[in-house]
Amino acid sequence: MARTPSNMLELGTKAPEFSLLDTVSGETKSLEQLKGEKGTVIMFICNHCPFVIHVNPKITELAKDYQRKGIGFIAISSNDIKNYPQDAPELMTVKAKEEGYPFPYLYDETQDVAKSFDAACTPDFYLFDQDLSLVYRGQLDDSRPENGVPLTGKDLSNAMDAVINGTKVDELQKPSIGCNIKWKVN
Repeated sequence: MARTPSNMLELGTKAPEFSLLDTVSGETKSLEQLKGEKGTVIMFICNHCPFVIHVNPKITELAKDYQRKGIGFIAISSNDIKNYPQDAPELMTVKAKEEGYPFPYLYDETQDVAKSFDAACTPDFYLFDQDLSLVYRGQLDDSRPENGVPLTGKDLSNAMDAVINGTKVDELQKPSIGCNIKWKVN
């Protein structure tokens, strides 16, 4: 398993606008349409990465809980489907249904959105406040496949709680670790 860390986009960065195909609804959705009232989590994931497979139950649980509290959740897959066909949009639809994702699962065919976020790995998590300013980026928690640490989602949860409560998000943030985004070779 490759172990690629997040690039840790600078805090305060404004969320880049995008419109992408939602493989769940079959419609094109924009950040403006999907953002949450109090904050928005944007996560870069994919179907096949063992790190994502490991966190899927927790991200689904957190989304169901925090969406009720005003946090929007958006998942994006930017992998090269020519070389990684298991990440193709029709299989993203299947994965979203299997996992019970309560959030849109967008396909970034051009990889431009991943580049605009400086995304590096799957999973890669970003939390933006109600003004779409970056307040958290990094890991879900310390759990990784086969490290024996329980999945809690505490790092992202603590940041979301701070956004909801209007308090400062701790700036001591650890990068996520996962498979590298599968970039297209031109």
